[in-house]
Amino acid sequence: MAIGSLSAPVTGPIGQMATQGADTVARFLQDSGVLAGSEGGGQLMQQMRDVASDLVVSAMQFLGVPYKRGGTNANGFDCSGFTRHVFENSLGLILPRRSRDQARSPSLLPIRKDELRPGDLVFFNTMRSAFSHVGIYVGDGKFIHAPRTGSKVRVEDMREAYWTKRFNGARRAPGTVPALTVGADGNVSTQGSTVLRAEIPAEKLQ
Repeated sequence: MAIGSLSAPVTGPIGQMATQGADTVARFLQDSGVLAGSEGGGQLMQQMRDVASDLVVSAMQFLGVPYKRGGTNANGFDCSGFTRHVFENSLGLILPRRSRDQARSPSLLPIRKDELRPGDLVFFNTMRSAFSHVGIYVGDGKFIHAPRTGSKVRVEDMREAYWTKRFNGARRAPGTVPALTVGADGNVSTQGSTVLRAEIPAEKLQ
């Protein structure tokens, strides 16, 4: 679950999770060289610290894992095997196996490109077929994915011409938006959507 800011000071388990998650993301970004030579490096680092997304932390742990067609674990991933593994292990959400089926999953919410937040799924047409490739958005226009045979899980810039031309759309798992505000009615309001309090474990709101 991606955590941004609550209407009250963040304390207890959720505060610890946010702090530890942000530090872990920052360390992965620095060690992997994702920030090197990037004018938006500082912005990406701050965005990761603000969001502290468990899902992004989980995804970053697999940087360098080799691509394997049909792969669904840390021994090797294909693109949809990677997203499925990360979502299941960080959110407990089991996505369909194929990227095009993930894009059509009723459990995910369609979002616009200008609404992207870390942890969202991003889809591309890389095989002359809609939604034939998928990755996870990490912020600052970048996403992490398992690219193709002979490559490894890595972070790339969606603003590069290749990816811009092939972008198909994005999806979000309910409860993963970063900015949360608990209203008087007990519902959690987010930018662009509202998530019922019942959808978020009680211990995450303490």
